Parts: sequence; structure tokens; C-alpha cells
Amino acid sequence: MNTTPLYLTHAHIVLAEQELHDASLLIGADGRIAAINPESGGGAPELSLSGQWLLPGMVDLHCDAVEKEVEPRARVLFPLDFACINIDRRNAAAGITTPYHALSFAHAEWGVRNNETATELVRALRRLKAQELIDNRVHVRYEITDLSALPHVLGLLDEGGVDLLSIMDHTPGQGQFKHLDSYVAYMMGNHGSSQQAALQMAEEKMQARLSADERVLAVMERAKQRGVPTASHDDDDPQRVLTMKNLGARMSEFPINLETARAAHAAGLATILGAPNVMRGGSQSGNMRALDAIHAGVADCLCADYAPATMLAAVDALVHREGLGLPQATRLVSLGPARAAGLNDRGEIAVGLRADLISVARPGGQAAVERVWCGGKPVFAVDYQGR
Repeated sequence: MNTTPLYLTHAHIVLAEQELHDASLLIGADGRIAAINPESGGGAPELSLSGQWLLPGMVDLHCDAVEKEVEPRARVLFPLDFACINIDRRNAAAGITTPYHALSFAHAEWGVRNNETATELVRALRRLKAQELIDNRVHVRYEITDLSALPHVLGLLDEGGVDLLSIMDHTPGQGQFKHLDSYVAYMMGNHGSSQQAALQMAEEKMQARLSADERVLAVMERAKQRGVPTASHDDDDPQRVLTMKNLGARMSEFPINLETARAAHAAGLATILGAPNVMRGGSQSGNMRALDAIHAGVADCLCADYAPATMLAAVDALVHREGLGLPQATRLVSLGPARAAGLNDRGEIAVGLRADLISVARPGGQAAVERVWCGGKPVFAVDYQGR
């Protein structure tokens, strides 16, 4: 990777464990961080950040916003390549340099959430590699009650099209939907289903759940063979956490309650919570507040879930509203998720790592991304100071 060296000065650099005030950083020609607080830039062009935060580029393990780019309204689909380009730009502007686009394989549940469309969207994201601004990756969400999804998921794993796999079970009566009424309300409100269609889908899920164990074993084994990290989803009790760990899961997405989050953390599974939950101060489904897990010390990662812009906003809220240290809050969107996914070349500002960096201004008192570098290359810039 060849980039133009750049000398960033007068920055508030946020390292994994400390902050450096009025500091400097040198991006090397190889797209990596060459030095922190060097004596000089060695002739590289200089850019003053005027005291802005300089954070590591954010790593988002779970965001399904690409689905809304494809289907902004129920059953109104845009071309897949067009949607992929748009989500790439949107994540760059949000300061997310490594997004894992979460795609649900749940046949007929929603327009874009059917197996054929989801499969083609995975391939469209792969085609984006030649022109992407950031490092786009694919998170396949396998709904275990979908009898027809398994060959699609196994095929994509064999193609090398999957970077992260999560196991989902949205059967009413457990997990995210403790009661049938909450499932029906979600399907009607979010996906435009009729009440009758939602009830029918709930019944189909409950029947398919009876035969799901064999499918889960098959997909987890294939992911292991292909070296793809795996996560459980909506864990609702410690026993489920241990079951998924024994199957090879390394992460627990959206644990339903604090007891389960504690169990996942203690078992060595990285816990993933929603940045929108932090911003809003609670869960949209009435489950655990992400803040409770953070304050209890059992939160490892924040993800955008469905709104990329909430990642930085959550860091800002944790620092200015909740009193967390800036390094601690930043780790939740950078080093924590990078390590959970096995990415050892990014996630913090350190010499030798990728120069995935974001500078943060505060126009109107709100944290806002001003500049983004991915692998040392500038991919987004807006001049708040000059306005």
C-alpha cells in the first residue's frame, strides 16, 4: 500500500490507555503509523489538527444499515452496487474504517432479507473492493429457523465471502422477543407485515426451531474450518452463553440482561452492545441498557446496529454524560471490536499499525468527524473550522 506521508500536529491523540495533548503523529508511505511525537515530520507535508481528538478508526462488528440502502421503503429495492457505494461513503463520513455489514439470511422475512437477495448483496460488497474508501467486510447473520438458508450460508463460507458469522434465533418466547405480542408488533412496525402474516411467521419459526440444532452444528463447523469468527445473538441466560461458547462462538451480541452479559464476559466471549442503546439510554426492545453493562465492566464492544453515526455519538455521550475516560470509551468502538474479530493490525493508535485514523471536531458542541484516513489514505474531509 503506497500512500503519501503526512505529519499530523497539534492533535489530542487518544491512545489505548492514555491521552496525549498537543501531540503529533507521522503517517508513513506504507499506510502505517510511523511515529508518535517524533522530533520532526522528516519533510512530510504537515497538517495541524488544532487540538482536535485524533482517534483510531472505528471498527463496527454489526450494522445492518446497508439493508436500508438497498430497501429504503418496504419492498422498494435499489440496485445493489448503488447501495454498496452509498453505505461505503456513509461509513467513511461516520469515522468507521472497518464496518462489518450485517446481512440477515431469513427467507421471506423482509424484502432484502431473503436468501437470494442477501447472497447477491454479499457478492456486491465483494465487488466494491476495487473502489471502496474503507475496509468493508461481511457479517452473515444465520437465522436458525430458516430451513432454506443453510446452503446459501455454507456456499458463501466456501467462497470466502464471509468475515463474521452470527447465529440468530428470533423465535418468539425467548431471546429478543420474550412474548409473541412483541414479535408481532416488531414485524408490523419495522417490516410492514400484516398482523396475520406476522402471526403465521411466528408459528413457522416455532415449528422450525424444533429441528434447528443440526443446522447450527453444521454451519458452526464450516465456519471453524474456514477460520471465520462466530458470535451468538440475543443470549438470554448464562446456559445459552456456555452452549454457544462450546460450539465455538467468540462473541455474544446484544445479551438480553446483565446476568447474561456477566456470564459471557466471564466465559471470555466479547460482549457486543448497541451504540444507539447508549445514545437513547435504553433498548428499543425493553431489554438491558447498554450503560448498565458498561458501568458494570462487562461491555467489550459497541456496534452501530442500524445507525453508523451513533458510534462516535456514543463515545461522546459516554465521556461527557457518563463520565468515562476518553481512552476507555474509545476502546469500545476500536480496540475491543478489533481484537474480538482477530484483527491485530488496527484498533488503536500505535507505531506499526494501520493508519486508520479519525479527527473529531465539535461544531455546535457536538462531536463530528472532520477527517478520516484509512490505511493512511485520506477518504473523508470537511472543514468545520473554516465555516
